[in-house]
Amino acid sequence: MTRAAIWMLVLALALSGQNVSIQDNPLSADEINRRLADFKDSNSAREHELHALFEEAGCTGEHLTEQAVKHSHEPNVVCSLPGEARPGAGQDESQIIVGGHFDFVNVGRGVVDNWSGCSLLPSLYQSLKMSPRRHTFVFIGFADEEKGLVGSRFYVHEMSKDEVRKTSAMVDLDSLGMGPTRFDLDRGDKWLADAFAAVANGKHLPWGEVSLHQVGRSDSDSFQDRHVPALMIHSITSETFPILHTPRDQMAAMHLSDYYDTYRLVAAYLAYLDVTLDGAEK
Repeated sequence: MTRAAIWMLVLALALSGQNVSIQDNPLSADEINRRLADFKDSNSAREHELHALFEEAGCTGEHLTEQAVKHSHEPNVVCSLPGEARPGAGQDESQIIVGGHFDFVNVGRGVVDNWSGCSLLPSLYQSLKMSPRRHTFVFIGFADEEKGLVGSRFYVHEMSKDEVRKTSAMVDLDSLGMGPTRFDLDRGDKWLADAFAAVANGKHLPWGEVSLHQVGRSDSDSFQDRHVPALMIHSITSETFPILHTPRDQMAAMHLSDYYDTYRLVAAYLAYLDVTLDGAEK
């Protein structure tokens, strides 16, 4: 399916009378920035803060769990948004995973890498829960990405073959807000990338492709290694890369207008994937 065809499908769904919502229901910039500013100065405190932000967003009880991770002091934080049965359509058993690591290296404040990504997870949950979803969404704050993708590797290792089969996509959020939204296509799924570009164009939001696998791996690789379609979303360029893992990784490195654009774009993108995955020709 071409990018033009994908966007025409978006418009058709938006204008049709189907009981399918591509509403992304964005939160205010003030709310997004407040959660970004709630970063803590230890990995343990960040895990607790992420858990609290999920609860604040409405993810509680059996839908909010912690997965103990082998060889890590911190657990993965997992929030599930179950898909809802729709009249005449039934419930899709597929799931979409959205992840971002909460750990950081002991240099700088780790605001960009990667509180910027994981602190968006509760906001994305909150946006998507406002409308019925056909997929189950699983939002995961991964532990110890900086030590070799420890949390995401463990999560994927614990997935059954059936769970892998039912996973339609994995979207990884890492190092956002230093500029306009980018994605990595070195190993990223081509259909997911085309869909991302189509939604960005439809929303009139900036986007670009900057691949990063020559400088390191991300949590999306853990899923790609098990053949789950995945896409890493980031804001890294040759100019901004030197900020990471240095004392420059502070709030001052964030461009808040770009960060809010990224949030709006990802929220719309996830809502779009919900109504197109498993029905679109890849």
